[in-house]
Formats: sequence, C-alpha cells, structure tokens
Amino acid sequence: MGIKSFQGARRQQSTADSTPLKVSDYMTTNLITFTPDQSIESVMQSLIKNRISGGPVVNEKRELIGIISEGDCIKQISESRYYNMPMQDQTIKKHMALDVETIDGNMNIFDAANKFLNAKRRRFPIVENGKLVGQISQKDVLKAAMQLKGQNWK
Repeated sequence: MGIKSFQGARRQQSTADSTPLKVSDYMTTNLITFTPDQSIESVMQSLIKNRISGGPVVNEKRELIGIISEGDCIKQISESRYYNMPMQDQTIKKHMALDVETIDGNMNIFDAANKFLNAKRRRFPIVENGKLVGQISQKDVLKAAMQLKGQNWK
C-alpha cells in the first residue's frame, strides 16, 4: 500500500513572474519624439507646450539616434547670443546628445531606480530590435513605488 500525501499540488513559481515589476510595465509608450532636422525653436516650443524637459531623437525608421534636452537648448540660446547668430536656421542635429544610455524593458524597477541614482539622468529610452519602444522617467519609478505601497518589496 502506497503512502498517500494529503498535501495539495505545489504551484511552481515561474521565474518570469518573480519580476512583475518590470520597466516595461511602467514605461511611457506614447512619446513625443524629435527628428534631427527639426529646428531648435520648434523643439523648445514642444518642450514648453508638452511640459517635458527633453525627448528622444529618432530617424525615419524610428531608430534612436540621440536625446535633446532643455539644457541643450539653453546652451544653444547662450551660444547664439555670444556669437550673434540667429537661431531660426539651427537644427538640433548638432546640439543633441548622441551618446544615449538606454535601459532594458525587462529590468526590475528597483534596478532601474539604482541606475537612475548612478547615472544622474532624468529619463532612459527603451529600445527593442533597434527601435524606440518607450521611455522610463524618474517619475515613472516613483509611480511604481506608490502602487506597491503596502506590498512586500522583493
């Protein structure tokens, strides 16, 4: 006679579910993007109108090629005054940051928070298969933390 176990079947915990707090769950996908041939003035207008401090620059294939920020625009304002040159003809191509650090959409939100601390950046683009798919900001990480309030942080 075999020994019967009265313990119910144990649910296997899948490793994919052990990081439910992924960057991709909190990233913004409806992004305001810019193109390298856009004028600095049009970018400044967009930053003001949309109340954002910067955004990704993409080519026609939606591949990430840079980031433009308020700081980049302010630098251009300062230089145009110094060199007495009009800004109207200036595109963002020469003024955007080309060395763009991205973040993996599968990264745990806590690791992302740590990356924000170390990199001292306001936002990280998320790229999949070469294409821009989203962006995570410090505010998105704060929202994730507030949603988790009262739950166990693993």
